[in-house]
Amino acid sequence: MSQPKEIPLMEKIVSLCKRRGFIFQSSEIYGGINGFWDYGPLGAELKRNLRDTWWRAMTRDREDIVGLDATIIMHPAIWKASGHVDTFADMMRECSYTNKRVRADHVAPQSGVEFSFFGAEADDGTKCEFAIPLVILCRKGEHPDSVRKIARECYATITRAKLSSQEVKNLRLLGEQTQPVESSVDYHPETGGKLREAVPFNLMLMTYLGATATDDDKAYLRPETAQAIFVQFKNVVDSSRQKVPFGICQIGKAFRNEVTPRNFTFRSREFEQMELEYFIAPDEAIRILHGSVEQWSEGADLSAPQPNWGWEMWHRYWVAQRTAYYEGIGLKADGEDKNLDYHWQTPDELAHYSRACVDILFKFPFGTDELEGIAARGDFDLSQHQKHSGKSLEVFDEELRAAANKMDEAAKAASAAQVADEWAARAAKNNKPEDEARAAAKEFCEKLFKGLYIPHVIEPSAGLDRLALAIIAAAYHEEDKLDVNGKPERRTVLRFHPRIAPVKAGVFPLLKNKPDLVAKARDVYDQLKRHMNCFYDETGAIGRRYARQDEAGTPFGITIDFDTIGENGPDLKDTVTLRHRDDARQERVKIGDLLARLLPEVS
Repeated sequence: MSQPKEIPLMEKIVSLCKRRGFIFQSSEIYGGINGFWDYGPLGAELKRNLRDTWWRAMTRDREDIVGLDATIIMHPAIWKASGHVDTFADMMRECSYTNKRVRADHVAPQSGVEFSFFGAEADDGTKCEFAIPLVILCRKGEHPDSVRKIARECYATITRAKLSSQEVKNLRLLGEQTQPVESSVDYHPETGGKLREAVPFNLMLMTYLGATATDDDKAYLRPETAQAIFVQFKNVVDSSRQKVPFGICQIGKAFRNEVTPRNFTFRSREFEQMELEYFIAPDEAIRILHGSVEQWSEGADLSAPQPNWGWEMWHRYWVAQRTAYYEGIGLKADGEDKNLDYHWQTPDELAHYSRACVDILFKFPFGTDELEGIAARGDFDLSQHQKHSGKSLEVFDEELRAAANKMDEAAKAASAAQVADEWAARAAKNNKPEDEARAAAKEFCEKLFKGLYIPHVIEPSAGLDRLALAIIAAAYHEEDKLDVNGKPERRTVLRFHPRIAPVKAGVFPLLKNKPDLVAKARDVYDQLKRHMNCFYDETGAIGRRYARQDEAGTPFGITIDFDTIGENGPDLKDTVTLRHRDDARQERVKIGDLLARLLPEVS
């Protein structure tokens, strides 16, 4: 009954990843473990390069963001405060006869004929029955006998009847009934079995700390890296001397007990996140400081943050910043070959605390899906942790207090009334009590006029594993070329941006049995490897060596030939052939100029 969706390009990418050492299934020699992946030599370099470019873009190239490296296991009260213990769940459904689980929102509509069976009987009258009917969908295009075969095997297996394969084949199915089905989501996408009702399934992986495994010892592997940033917010502020607006970023492992890991590394149970929490003043504070809050409009200048920006401008700014990052490593948001897109979440899709969220999407071979989410989360996270921990996470802004002190009582009253009306309107929109919102607004304004507030946050959150997969998919190209014998062959080329390519340059002596060529090639390799990851290869025809590096995504090939060692005259001595991967263009470059020529390309 299983009908795997064939995605030829994805199959080629998975095959290439294993063949060239990008990605392996975890624990493969023991049959593997679903939802976990290991990165081989090239994959480890690719991920490291992606981490480095992201970290550089967030911290080295800016003055307003600092880093954090927090533990994977934190106090379990953190996950209670953040809502993960109570609400971090997917709706799950189970196949009624195999107990295979599937996320309810991953079941596509299916059509066919529903078969219902009420048991089976052997030749000697031995009955193999369920307490409930066995219901299986025979999809359009499938033969009903395939469903009957599954039903016989299922009755024999689940009732533990000791029957031979021939006896199973001869089982008589009892009470067969059929009815047509159109566009139903009530059948398992693989088995065709009728799905049970959806139930919530918490995605956090639990463990125990200490010698006893009691409820008091429960802990969780973090399902995201963001919460550590919030709970360390005050320590970072006090120790780094950063002032709002500023950000804290982190790269680290996260774990989710996904019901159905799928699409290679796209949805895994262990993965890496790259998250930034960028803290900004609430719009109410900006209004006191600058008289007004700049509103977003098409064509607004997002190149440099301004003091009077509110949350919406900051949110748009970070969408633009993250897009620029992706374009800087080879992905494309515009043009005929663009592979990035955007989904602006509707009010119905937003989390209850979010004011806006945009998903940056990538066109994977299996479909367009999320690469990164950029959310305007308000003050929800810091407020929750302040409430549950009892520790203040407010910041004091001297300039805000000074600006508020310049306001007379009438101006303060008008400002407080405006805030109360805004909060009440927002509460009414979310079907919450307006009087509670007005009371909260009053308390908020009293603190605001003293220069105190809980910062709001813009959160760009990206998955490193998803990004690595997107980079590989975007780089994957096939082309027809002539081999060394003049015969046509199809070659695979990974057109990585040089900045994130696992290997930056391949170094090749033209012949391995010429000591002068090998010695010079080794010298060039030793000069370059201190500054970039290089690969030395002296085996096989030079065209074959180029092809191997093309498949690994190496942007430059450096060949040491007889001109290099001066056998064909002094003019080209100490020059090499520099080959460019994407167009196979070749140029002569002096060995002394190689580093200056390559470093700007790869860094």
